[in-house]
Amino acid sequence: MRTTIRLDDDLMRAVKRHALESGTTVTAIISQSLRERLQRHRNRTSSPPTALSLVTTGEGGLLPGVDLDDSAALIELMEDGA
Repeated sequence: MRTTIRLDDDLMRAVKRHALESGTTVTAIISQSLRERLQRHRNRTSSPPTALSLVTTGEGGLLPGVDLDDSAALIELMEDGA
């Protein structure tokens, strides 16, 4: 397929230089670059998220008087303990 794209002048010079040094065409460089970028994107989005485990310390549950549903009281407890 034939299409027109706009590239910054410095990028186009770099692509032309790379094509010349590697003995290939500008079209081949651009096509391969786009394929690699799309493959990286597919690899990143197709992998399931890594499971996380919650690590806690201490024993015996909450301290007496701690209500996790009362954020104001939690802040007060944290400030008193600091």
